[in-house]
Amino acid sequence: MQKKAEIMDASAMQRALTRIAFQIIEKNHGVKDIILAGVRTRGVPLAERIANKIGEVEGSKPDVIELDISQLRDDLPRDNQKVISYPDIPSLQNKIVILVDDVLYTGRTVRAGMDAILKMGRASCIQLAVMIDRGHRELPIRPDYIGKNLPTSQSERVCVNLNEIDGFDAVVILAK
Repeated sequence: MQKKAEIMDASAMQRALTRIAFQIIEKNHGVKDIILAGVRTRGVPLAERIANKIGEVEGSKPDVIELDISQLRDDLPRDNQKVISYPDIPSLQNKIVILVDDVLYTGRTVRAGMDAILKMGRASCIQLAVMIDRGHRELPIRPDYIGKNLPTSQSERVCVNLNEIDGFDAVVILAK
């Protein structure tokens, strides 16, 4: 039987995303050359929410692109038939690309996300925003923006539930 503990409710998640949006604006001296790249699936709505908050504050909403990194992961089986393409994306040349994901754990998803970004063009800088940083890195990756640091054991599972996908907002830990 799994135990479930709520770590963040909808209000806490909104506060964390608002804080991340303000940190992005401050660190980059505005949002003139910023593109948010959400990792499919849960990183995309998080990137949209951050972009909307930035738009409210700055009067200009940064572009959001969706990354499918499934064929770039080095720890999952690959379907050699599938070719990833990114039609209709803005140029990344000389842009600050902020990679957005729900949970940072081993770092392998982020590495694949960076590979996807590099295949699309030469960004001037890649930054990382995550809702939850749970540690246990296998690669030397550190986020620039964190909603919440959440030390966990490797047997625990962190789930970021989003209204757009799950019908409600909450971050929960599932433990055995």
